[in-house]
Amino acid sequence: MPGSSTEFAAVGRFDNIHLGLSQEEALRILTLPEEQLESASDYYMAASHLINFPGGATEAALIGLVVDGGDQQSKRLARRKAVEVLGRLKVQEALPAITACLDSNDAYLVENTAWALEQLGCDDPGVHQRLIDLLGDEQQNRRVLIQSLASLGIEGALPSIRTLLNDPVPGVRGAALAAVARLSGRLDQVSALEDHLTLPNQMDRQSAIQDVIDCRAGQLLPSVLKAPVSPVFRMRAFKALWPESASRYQNLELLKTLDRLLLDDPDHLVLVHRYDDQPDDAFLIQEFFGTDFSRCYLALQTLRSRPPMLIWPLLRMRWQQEAHNDYGAHYFFIRLFGTIQFWPEDAKEVLQEWLLEAVETQRPQFMKSKPAAILALAALSPDVCALHVMRWLDPQQMPFWEARYAAAMAAMSLKMTCSLDPDPNPYVQARRVGSGADF
Repeated sequence: MPGSSTEFAAVGRFDNIHLGLSQEEALRILTLPEEQLESASDYYMAASHLINFPGGATEAALIGLVVDGGDQQSKRLARRKAVEVLGRLKVQEALPAITACLDSNDAYLVENTAWALEQLGCDDPGVHQRLIDLLGDEQQNRRVLIQSLASLGIEGALPSIRTLLNDPVPGVRGAALAAVARLSGRLDQVSALEDHLTLPNQMDRQSAIQDVIDCRAGQLLPSVLKAPVSPVFRMRAFKALWPESASRYQNLELLKTLDRLLLDDPDHLVLVHRYDDQPDDAFLIQEFFGTDFSRCYLALQTLRSRPPMLIWPLLRMRWQQEAHNDYGAHYFFIRLFGTIQFWPEDAKEVLQEWLLEAVETQRPQFMKSKPAAILALAALSPDVCALHVMRWLDPQQMPFWEARYAAAMAAMSLKMTCSLDPDPNPYVQARRVGSGADF
């Protein structure tokens, strides 16, 4: 269930996870009585999947779900999703039904409604005032309300938003700082967001990055790039804030900045956590399965100095048990594989197999592992990497641009020349023709 604009922004990657489910079947599921469902989540699944089938039938079914008065939990969950999908599909005809949801006692539905009204560009002053009034209700997600009001350009919301500049909740405070900057045109207070980038809670750090993006505070980009969060969020900020066609910005060089993002070395991040005592290898590996990336990066930084002979049996066991199917841990395992040079002889062939599999995966949750695996393979098995690099540089065979960028980095480290047509992504093309990268 999306809970902020940061999360809403990432949902598209997982739109088509119910492969084989047709539009007709999704529509049929929404007509079934609850007792005929195979699972309580079927309504939600069907509503989610309809994002893949824009058109009148989808719109009618989703609007019907929104206005359905059923109070079963299965319907409540699906109604929230239906509002989100209608917003993403830009269904203007759904505005009356969606607007009515602002009066719901379901705070999550109100949250999704505020976001959907932003997506639909709602210009009704009465609705705007309702959103402003909801800022006074502590039970609501005031962060999303603030973001929606700012995105809609509602200057009349400024007095109410300013009252939240010192809110004890960092996500609310940060959204208010960004919104005041957007609505007033003044960036004099946004430097306070820099401290949010290293808050103890990871969600607060991720929210801070979105706040920096929302108010276009490009001067904070160097600090954002050091925040200990998933590289997905740092890359999002880079793409949003880096000026088009600029080779330098905020004392950063384009290619070196992109290389550093793709290499994702914890030494280049400001980690929030520290160890009082040196933990054992098993503890460090377990940290890769956690949800706080600062702790994951600290474990990676520590593990890569441990003897490969000692940690390999543990890594192999945990990979086979869990990590191969846990997209968070998977990423950090891949990173570790590429930063240790002298693995035991029996590990090399296994690692090659795992890394090649990681590059070729089509699972959407594992996309950030693809460039990491290419760079790890270039470091560990350059001859094997060289056999595949040209294929990975081909946009037809490797649509994910970050993986092609990593392949270009690998090609340069392997001193290979590229004879392909220019890459459609300007960053990949810049790396292919550029020089001076740090490998």
